[in-house]
Amino acid sequence: MKKKIEIGVFLGIFLAISTLYFARSGPSPAPDYPTKTETSGAAEVIIDIPQGSSGSEIATLLFTENVIKSSDAFFRVAVGDKRSEKIAPGNHRLTLEISANQALDQLLDADRIPNLIRIYEGGWKSEVISSLLKYGFTAREISQAFTDVNVPQGFKDTEGLLFPAQYSFSKGTTASAAVQAMVDRFTDEPTAKKLLLGTKEFSPQQLLTIASMVQAEGDEKDFAQVSRVIHNRLAIGMPLQLDSTVHYIKKVRGQIFLSTQSTLINSAYNTYKRYGLPPGPIGNPGIAAMSAALKPADGDWLYFITVAPGDTRFTKSNDEFNNWKTLYAKNRKAGAFK
Repeated sequence: MKKKIEIGVFLGIFLAISTLYFARSGPSPAPDYPTKTETSGAAEVIIDIPQGSSGSEIATLLFTENVIKSSDAFFRVAVGDKRSEKIAPGNHRLTLEISANQALDQLLDADRIPNLIRIYEGGWKSEVISSLLKYGFTAREISQAFTDVNVPQGFKDTEGLLFPAQYSFSKGTTASAAVQAMVDRFTDEPTAKKLLLGTKEFSPQQLLTIASMVQAEGDEKDFAQVSRVIHNRLAIGMPLQLDSTVHYIKKVRGQIFLSTQSTLINSAYNTYKRYGLPPGPIGNPGIAAMSAALKPADGDWLYFITVAPGDTRFTKSNDEFNNWKTLYAKNRKAGAFK
């Protein structure tokens, strides 16, 4: 069986060996540096944590590089702190001669991971490719990685399957392994596993497509209602007419206003011109959006509009929707969305 690369998961089995460790070492405190109140300008070192490192190996590495005063001090802190399970492999920038607690904090600080790849909820595959290029992979390596990647049955592309998270890879990781790790992270998520089962109404890819539109269209507090509007429109054969699908075609972000000309773009992703769902996801949704796609809120809504930041309204009435459109236009001209 192919070994998966688990990103963002601390691979040392702290808890499994903690009992044995403390039985051997006893309760006496381990040598530790005092907590530094100011680390700005202090000497630092870049440490590469290899994939699969155990807790004791990381502790030894920190001690060898003079980050901590003793490996025992760090090991004891990590055993008692569940956050240690989230230490990622790869490069970390750490201050020299700091306490074990500070060392753990810095290992978990995303700003101290050079070349960290961040996939944001709703991020596009094209944006992930740009991040991989900045990371140091070549265009050819990345292209081959997306050609070779194994995706769940029924999917032909990785758009939507690159799980939003922070990724750091140990030295020597290939582009293919990096991309596969992103897809594997998706398939390992419990909510994604439910989505991959599909429903009577929708295939897994269709559900993921709905989730991607939910992610792009609303705030998290409104996800379940946005999902219901999409489900209701599909059920009666009403075009979705979602701005986010046109933004995906044009590859633009942060725009509220959508011109009439933009709604006429000839693309299978244009839900103003085409009925039904787009041919695939329009981004990589997070867990909340996937949950909403699987379980929309109860309601008869067919329309929704954000009339002001944080104020999204839902209705079945076209007249009420048009009144809200007028309010939206007034607020937009007044600069409410800036």
